Amino acid sequence: MQPILEVQQLKKYFSTQKAVDDVSFRIEKGAIFGMLGPNGAGKTTLIRMITGIFFPDSGSIIFDGKSFDPSTDIAKIGYMPEERGLYKKMKIGEQALYLARLKGLSKAEATEKIRYWFQRLEMDTWWNKKVEDLSKGMSQKFQFVTTILHEPSLIILDEPFSGLDPVNANLIKDEIFRLAKNGSTIIFSTHRMEQVEEICDHIVLINKGKKILDGTVKNVKQEFKENLFEVGFEHKAGETSANSIFEVTEQKDQSLILKIHEGFKPHDVLQYFLSLGQEITSFRELLPTLNDIFIKLVEGTPLAREFQPLSSSS
Repeated sequence: MQPILEVQQLKKYFSTQKAVDDVSFRIEKGAIFGMLGPNGAGKTTLIRMITGIFFPDSGSIIFDGKSFDPSTDIAKIGYMPEERGLYKKMKIGEQALYLARLKGLSKAEATEKIRYWFQRLEMDTWWNKKVEDLSKGMSQKFQFVTTILHEPSLIILDEPFSGLDPVNANLIKDEIFRLAKNGSTIIFSTHRMEQVEEICDHIVLINKGKKILDGTVKNVKQEFKENLFEVGFEHKAGETSANSIFEVTEQKDQSLILKIHEGFKPHDVLQYFLSLGQEITSFRELLPTLNDIFIKLVEGTPLAREFQPLSSSS
């Protein structure tokens, strides 16, 4: 399948700092794609190049099979920045209408879509409210609506759950899944890796302007698994003698966390406990979280470094 977006060896420098340093990845149509990294990693700079706000110093952006053209392609993108770009004194309904018209919708079409989304996200009574009267969470919901009103093919959400209570966070989450199911492609940028783990099917990890890895969430977790398993027992877990199959890393009341040694398989562990007459109630592999993987990569590779000054020849 042709990707909706492909970035190739993108670089962006500010003064003597490498904000984005030779980053490449591709995003398939209909994907929910997580752009992960700590604050200051370079995520926002990447997004601003993808949306035409910044021009890359080198590299290329391919949008829907063609070289990215801001004059035509920006209309196909919905961007919800972390910093709220709303007019505080305007009424909500008027502002939504104004922003929708900027995206090319007629007044009648914009009004119809606004009322649909206001009702869908329980914002019916907001039409005459001003932005300055909204809480952080309420303004976040409003900004989400203005981002997707024109039905963009690529939706970019930068920290979309910031300020939302659990109920409204779940409401927006459900809409993200629905939009992707209906064919929209979504880039979800955040430093909250547990959110991406729940929502995204594909990720790219960025640190200090560098790409550390990218791939599907499932494959990334499989790649970094450590043969850790949890075994649950009907009764209190007894002491286990030293053996060549596994070592116990943690003992709980009715379960053990263990690491299987190289050359052995999970069924070897099950046979070991069954041979002892132990009644096993559960047995599952423990995969690392994205947060665990990111910390391991940042702390254990040459990419975990400060920004490097540009040489005079750069």
